[in-house]
Amino acid sequence: MRTAEDLLRSSQWGQSLSENEIERALAGIFERTYAAGAFICMKGEPVDYWMGMVSGLGKMASHWTTGKTTSFTGISDGAWFGEGSLLKNEPRRYDVMAIRESRVAFMNKHTFQWLLDHSIGFNRYLITQLNERLGQFIGMMENERLLETDARIARGLAALFNPVLYPGTSRLLQISQEELGYLAGVSRQRANQAIKVLEDAGLVRSEYGGINIIDLEGLRRFGD
Repeated sequence: MRTAEDLLRSSQWGQSLSENEIERALAGIFERTYAAGAFICMKGEPVDYWMGMVSGLGKMASHWTTGKTTSFTGISDGAWFGEGSLLKNEPRRYDVMAIRESRVAFMNKHTFQWLLDHSIGFNRYLITQLNERLGQFIGMMENERLLETDARIARGLAALFNPVLYPGTSRLLQISQEELGYLAGVSRQRANQAIKVLEDAGLVRSEYGGINIIDLEGLRRFGD
């Protein structure tokens, strides 16, 4: 079973640390398991931890008291998230919900700050991570405003293969059409229709337990 230590040592930033720095980082990390549908963190709460997805699948979203919800992005194996709010020292501005049972690593703020003060590699990783996240959200805004549903789902699938943000994603994406609907903010039925369109275009293939990505670049360009 994959552990928080496995996640740390396989992460780009973890590979830049000395063994002493790794031990210091591990001392500031603990794990929690969340059932499908549970909130990993919530909008408005204090930000005391940086988080990494050890295993599972989460959704970054915003849930309003009016009942309206907007989905931002998925969080898959190997992804670290929450550094922006931690660096700005502000209340969290989004929710993260487990779409399936998920195990999450939590690094406390003190350890995060210690790495910022002592590791050049960690700082370089964070700069790259923040730049990739900015590009991701600019692309999402463009897709939301300019593309129809099938193309948005294609781009959303492709976004899960960003090697910086989601280093643990394989071409056989272990995601159900219901889970894909949650990520895209559409119904399971609408997600199913989109997958059939993408299959007909030769970009993906539905398989037992997931979706096989055949043409990743095609997904990234779909709808142009």
